Amino acid sequence: MAPNLAANPQRHPSLTARPEWRALNAHCVELAKVHLRDLFAKDPARGQRLAVEAAGLYLDYSKQRVDAETLRLLVALAEACNLQARIEGMFRGDIINVTEQRAVLHVALRAPATERILVDGEDVVPAVRSVLDRMAAFSERVRSGAWTGHTGKRIRNIVNIGIGGSDLGPVMAYQALRHYSQRELTLRFVSNVDGTDFVEAVADLEADETLFVVCSKTFTTLETLTNAHAARSWCLRALGNDQAVAKHFVAVSTNARAVAQFGIDPSNMFGFWDWVGGRYSMDSAIGLSTMLAIGPGHFRELLDGFHAMDVHFRSAPLAANLPVLLGLIGIWNSNFLGAETVAVLPYDQYLQRFPAYLQQLTMESNGKHVTIDGNPIDYATSPVYWGEPGTNGQHSFYQLIHQGTRLIPCDFIGFVEPLNPLQEQHDLLMANLFAQSEALAFGKTTEEVMADGIADSLVPHRVFEGNRPSHTLLAERLTPYALGTLVALYEHSVFVQGTIWNIDSFDQWGVELGKALAKRTAQELASVSEPELDHDSSTNALIRRYRALREAGR
Repeated sequence: MAPNLAANPQRHPSLTARPEWRALNAHCVELAKVHLRDLFAKDPARGQRLAVEAAGLYLDYSKQRVDAETLRLLVALAEACNLQARIEGMFRGDIINVTEQRAVLHVALRAPATERILVDGEDVVPAVRSVLDRMAAFSERVRSGAWTGHTGKRIRNIVNIGIGGSDLGPVMAYQALRHYSQRELTLRFVSNVDGTDFVEAVADLEADETLFVVCSKTFTTLETLTNAHAARSWCLRALGNDQAVAKHFVAVSTNARAVAQFGIDPSNMFGFWDWVGGRYSMDSAIGLSTMLAIGPGHFRELLDGFHAMDVHFRSAPLAANLPVLLGLIGIWNSNFLGAETVAVLPYDQYLQRFPAYLQQLTMESNGKHVTIDGNPIDYATSPVYWGEPGTNGQHSFYQLIHQGTRLIPCDFIGFVEPLNPLQEQHDLLMANLFAQSEALAFGKTTEEVMADGIADSLVPHRVFEGNRPSHTLLAERLTPYALGTLVALYEHSVFVQGTIWNIDSFDQWGVELGKALAKRTAQELASVSEPELDHDSSTNALIRRYRALREAGR
């Protein structure tokens, strides 16, 4: 049986009291006096030396404000926090999600059939492979036209209904891999309980050609079930027969009874497990819409990419480990250099939803205020992640990154080969990526500006301070495999940071309070008679104003 880490919680010394943390603080004071220009001048080979490659991903971290001593001290901190043991614990199936008493085994979702991964003494890999096989068989039936709707027409539209990890992962993956999708299929995604989301998603679709994939582990998620019932009503208005539900709805869930009550044949329910967190589930049955779009073969390539990064993360030395370096340098930027955000800047339009995906992965995982022991934290945890693709951001928010008063580390992501070659546009795109990271690092001095003949009054406006840190991630091509390695890289870097910060990266209690209050408030808004309100004065006033204006408009 996997060890229960909650039964005997380890009492860790305060992170900020550790000698390794104090050494980093002292080192930061000294390194703060050094500019990236100086670091590169001192070490002409720095650009080649501070780079690591694994699983087809090349990480250049030479433009980070670190030197050899910084990296040595960060690795020492990781060792003091038992990072390697925590990594092994996760892969072994230990209960590392302490507050929910669960193992954390998204790595099992992409493990090859030959591996054995135990949860409570049971090898979970055969069950994972069984679900994948069922997904593949179903996907082939839909993609080939063998699966037909209630009227006998083939399915041409797929609508994924979910929220959080049941939406952000599938929509990001579909957008990222659209180049590989079956273009005869239209994919839509509904997550927001705002009715506009559903109405616009189905506005130009025909019900007899539409399949809904309802993603809810418990089949009780309020937003998802609200949208699922809206879809059921929309479908039945057009098709007029309750039996049509079984031909136009499938479920990703574990609640067979609720699925059957909805009208979905439980044989068309694809399950997953409580050791799969929502934001780590895009390669589970939650990825059914992705598989429907790109096909089982490409989906297996996606899983292979995930697994390749898993193997690297588990086996590579900490100092040459991509997720470890990404995570530790993120801690350096956040906890020692004072950065509060990270900009994720993919130079590929297909990755337009990748920053939004990372927002949930990073901030829901590590946005915590107490340690795994329940003690208050006296240091910063997750920074804010945000970003936009390609050159769009350069004409939007890059001004702030270059010359603003906030330090914003950047992750640039690019690919050597374009999926859509169009004259010389890809070279121009990548030239912008390389130029932006160079400009952020080195800036432009007063002397350099003056040498351009700029008027004295404009010189201060044309100076770029530089010394703004960035990573650059390069892969050969945006393939399903490459996307898998990229997502797993960030998954594991989040885990690295959570380990150092001594927090539970796999629960999300912070989303519960608002959901509970919303259920109560929804009843008050729907009440026919004037409800007795006992919220704060602001919330009471807002509810009364909303009800009054709504009634006046009826």
